[in-house]
Amino acid sequence: MSKQGIMICGHGSRSKDAEREFGLLAAGLKKRFPKTPVEYGFLEYSAPNIHMGLDALRDAGVDSIIAVPGMLFAATHAKKDIPSVLTTYERENPELQIKYGRELGLHPQMISAFKMRILECLGLDHVHDGDLYDTMLVVVGRGTSDTYANAEVAKLTRIVTEDLGFGWSETVYSGVTFPSIGQGLSTIIRLGYQKIVVAPYFLFTGRLIDRIYNYVDLVAKDNPQIKFHKAHYLADQDHVIDTFMERIDEVNAGKITKNIDLMGSFKDQLKKGEINIHHHHAEYKPLIDPDDDEAVHDHVHEHGHEHGHEHKHNHGVYKHISHPNGPRTMIDDGVCCCFMSQFPDQVIEEQRQINIGNSKKNGRDMFVNKRK
Repeated sequence: MSKQGIMICGHGSRSKDAEREFGLLAAGLKKRFPKTPVEYGFLEYSAPNIHMGLDALRDAGVDSIIAVPGMLFAATHAKKDIPSVLTTYERENPELQIKYGRELGLHPQMISAFKMRILECLGLDHVHDGDLYDTMLVVVGRGTSDTYANAEVAKLTRIVTEDLGFGWSETVYSGVTFPSIGQGLSTIIRLGYQKIVVAPYFLFTGRLIDRIYNYVDLVAKDNPQIKFHKAHYLADQDHVIDTFMERIDEVNAGKITKNIDLMGSFKDQLKKGEINIHHHHAEYKPLIDPDDDEAVHDHVHEHGHEHGHEHKHNHGVYKHISHPNGPRTMIDDGVCCCFMSQFPDQVIEEQRQINIGNSKKNGRDMFVNKRK
């Protein structure tokens, strides 16, 4: 008699709080599937890794596994890294059948979870038309080298803006694309809104969440006339767990059609020789967390930015890496070392000179303000 297991595949973080929160989400799913073995694992930085979770399901006697990516959007990790790990494991364990679901995406339940966080930070449980016309919404996405994943965040911003009726909205990113959170906020404050909601569309906490809130605090300190509201990240809300359940049910019901079949797309590319199965580094040993500023600094110091390939984090090449409002604005402020290897030397030097100039200007401004 067939026995099925469920595997939730996360990215991983050096933040112990992020690990704990992912575990809480998995625990919430276990409550929804009391008769089904449910395990979770991470691609990198955290334990258990995905192999460990799959081993636990195999040892529990399952012969089929539904694996779903615990990720908001389908970028490199969901499209390539996780399928690579699952394909390798299935080849090593031919008695197992592994089916792969899709990312959480802009499921209506996820949009509801996001809107709930926004209303919570405003101290509201509902709004009427016109209530938020004097308020601006700033949605912060992760930011990747995948254009379509970035576009989904912008789509989310528009949906929530219309649903709740904000006066204005902007989308910024904390990762590799543009505009960066710092550059975005410096522009946004000029629009004249006295109330601004900054809402990170993230599942869990971590250094990026801390960085987002710190940016808001810095801008708020310099602009006391503006009231900033910081929304909480999504976490393990019932809406989020409901979405995971629907993604699992999609696989069981055979509703993974070609246009949303991440594993099918991966295997097609594999067959055509466009990609190769690779062993994701954290399946064997932890390396540098791109969100760990100190570790990134030590790595770049040791190897130099021109040797960024030493760190085999599977980020794609980003064609707008030198965009004036993009990740270059975070050079020396925690930009992932994988992307440091993509910056031309000239851009790094130019940006560092800009950073020095901004620091001197801020110092002068502080001196003038003190004299006033």
